[in-house]
Amino acid sequence: MSDAAGTSIVAATPPARASLVVGDDGRARCAWSGNDDEYRRYHDDEWGRALRDDRRLFEKISLEGFQAGLSWITILRRREAFRSAFDGFDVARVAAFTTADIDRLVLDASIIRHRGKIEAVISNARATLALDRPLSEVLWQFAPPPGPRPKTLGDVPATTEESAAMSKALRKLGFRFVGPTTMYALMQSTGMVDDHVVGCFRAENADGTASPS
Repeated sequence: MSDAAGTSIVAATPPARASLVVGDDGRARCAWSGNDDEYRRYHDDEWGRALRDDRRLFEKISLEGFQAGLSWITILRRREAFRSAFDGFDVARVAAFTTADIDRLVLDASIIRHRGKIEAVISNARATLALDRPLSEVLWQFAPPPGPRPKTLGDVPATTEESAAMSKALRKLGFRFVGPTTMYALMQSTGMVDDHVVGCFRAENADGTASPS
């Protein structure tokens, strides 16, 4: 390609997105954790670790639903406010919320004031109570077998066959805001898949043993 004067112009190739970032502690982490202390703590202590507690899984579903269309750090910074607003994500208590509770939460500036997402948390609590087995069993049946660790962030998918199947099954059970992308994020955050990239200090070694903390 050339400009009006006939000078050759070479289109610049965008630099590859970095997959790792080295913190001031000398540890290499998945680059999405950046330099934010809260994001780092979440990356180091929670993301990719197996979670099977039903209440905490319900919380994760709820927060992932609120995250739709937003950044995860926006939700993470409000997590304690969400816990307070939704009674610690106690499923039975949330299932008993009324229209008055919805109206109250829509006015709560400490959380995300999205009526549809607030209503979804309540309806999802009711759907959870209606299950004939623990929520953990319903969700973990879709966990895929371990596969190759992603070498770069570009190797990490947005959705998978398993997350699409989970989404479809949950919708049939009455859950809302559980699309395939949201469910893959849930699978990552609860350790159903481990997408720490190669080189991250939280990635497992080739022999399957955990990297040193």
